[in-house]
Amino acid sequence: MPASNPRFVSRLTRNTLALILAGGRGSRLKHLTAWRSKPAVPFGGKFRIVDFPLSNCINSGIRQVGVLTQYKAHSLILHIQKGWGFLRGEFGEFVELWPAQQRVVETAWYAGTADAVFQNLDIIRNHNPEYILILAGDHIYKMDYGTMIAHHVETGADMTVGCIEVEKERAGEFGVMTADAEGRVRGFEEKPRDPVTIPDRPDHCLASMGIYVFNRGFLFEQLIKDADTRESSHDFGKDIIPSVIDRYRVMAHPFRDPRSGEQAYWRDVGTLDAFWEANLELIGVTPPLNLYDEQWPIWTYQEQLPPAKFVFDDEDRRGMAVDSMVSGGCVISGSKVRHSLLFSNVRVNSYATVEDSVILPNVTIGRSCRIRNAIIDRNCQIAEGSVIGFDKAADRRAGYYVTEQGVTLVAPEMLGQGINFVR
Repeated sequence: MPASNPRFVSRLTRNTLALILAGGRGSRLKHLTAWRSKPAVPFGGKFRIVDFPLSNCINSGIRQVGVLTQYKAHSLILHIQKGWGFLRGEFGEFVELWPAQQRVVETAWYAGTADAVFQNLDIIRNHNPEYILILAGDHIYKMDYGTMIAHHVETGADMTVGCIEVEKERAGEFGVMTADAEGRVRGFEEKPRDPVTIPDRPDHCLASMGIYVFNRGFLFEQLIKDADTRESSHDFGKDIIPSVIDRYRVMAHPFRDPRSGEQAYWRDVGTLDAFWEANLELIGVTPPLNLYDEQWPIWTYQEQLPPAKFVFDDEDRRGMAVDSMVSGGCVISGSKVRHSLLFSNVRVNSYATVEDSVILPNVTIGRSCRIRNAIIDRNCQIAEGSVIGFDKAADRRAGYYVTEQGVTLVAPEMLGQGINFVR
């Protein structure tokens, strides 16, 4: 039966358990992940990063999801509890939180991505899925997983790896694979120093998205074997995939836009520069990621907030925002916001200007401030007259973090305003 048949795909997704690996530290995001895991970092004005794979599951018809947590998970757990409890248990639907519980060895936390799944094999067996979909919890994209699962079944694969093409100079950040004309994976190396390129595209490589489909029995067999291998780092990319590609049928599934056939939008916002850039991409006239797509909505926990408000219309004190996205609860009071993204409950006071910046929730920007090329973390209170992003040396002297591309990060602890343990 062809993959285009909706009933075929819906049967497969009903028999699929999705596991979102959401325990990542995300250390390259610096202070943004000091007290929250990377999947819990706010993104896009009102969402969290983890909302994207979760929404992809729901929109793909996958209604059985486990979220595996570990590093500083409190913020993530609160978000999942508040925003993702709408599925009906009576119908076998759920989004379950699976914290690291030392279920196998009482002294061992998750040692790697494969070990995180291995330590929960008893829970997986209890749910009894036919297919297991493994997802990274820290990427921004919209993807119909049903298409990938159907491709997995139709090709008779034991394992299928979602993949994208990346520039060779960036490929060292990913698992890089080679595939034959059939799409069967013939080589795989995790974060190589000299990555193998695509034969007809010498400046590009085929990179893993960290998305895998497994047949249930095959996954169990490989995880148990890996757990018994002392020298293994217990990681899917470093250990599992290289060990199976020669003896089993491992297929590559290119991530493409179903309408254009071109490579679809996918972002790893693992650095501050990438995070800043991906957020500001959203405010373009025709952004590469459409958050207004009614056919593929991104779901999240939504605070009940009043609409954004813009007040004062004097010549030198006009509340306005241009080429920007402004979320609920914001007040732009006699100030100017240009080419910026404001999360919920941000107040920008009179005579202040904000340009090319990402302002996270519950920030207050004082009068006459000038801010540009900045990321302002949640709950910051920016003092009246502050200047941020105009002089990088001055920003560093003030204790702010400045990236290689010149984006300035400000967090409450840098301002002497305490540490936000729940964010």
